Amino acid sequence: MSAILPPADRLWYKEPIDRVEGTWIVLSLIWCLIMFAMMVGWHVWGEQNLATETYRTSPDKFMAKAQEMADKYTVRTETDEKIPVVAPPPGSDVYMLARLWSYWPILELQKGQKYRLHLTAMDYNHGFSLQPANINIQMVPGFEHVITVTPNQSGTYSVVCNEYCGINHHTMVGRLYVK
Repeated sequence: MSAILPPADRLWYKEPIDRVEGTWIVLSLIWCLIMFAMMVGWHVWGEQNLATETYRTSPDKFMAKAQEMADKYTVRTETDEKIPVVAPPPGSDVYMLARLWSYWPILELQKGQKYRLHLTAMDYNHGFSLQPANINIQMVPGFEHVITVTPNQSGTYSVVCNEYCGINHHTMVGRLYVK
């Protein structure tokens, strides 16, 4: 094989760096360090990140806790599938699970009260997207995500799956009431 032009007599990587090149390298390095510090700062001082706890769990263990809560605090049922609406006392642990293609149970929380919300997926990856508040968490089977929440606005919120989970993914919508 041959080239159109003859090879250079010198090796480019052995040549000293020009002053302008060095300036741009230093500026790029400084910018990278600033961006790295900003990512840490946003996580520590920003208000957009959820502080969650995550634990290993099994579907049976989580379902037992959720069923116990539902049996104890159910106030009514809704939808054709008779999904329980659960109104747990303030300060308690509240459980919600995702499975093909629903969230269970429907939660009814009190405005201004603190709860520990436990979330998991029973079968596939699911998303927990609380709308219109735009809180998003990826729910992974075998992991329990715990979020401390204090609802500050009354209303009906939709819980939407934002992680594709199969043919009926578009129907996977749950509810959360704040009274």
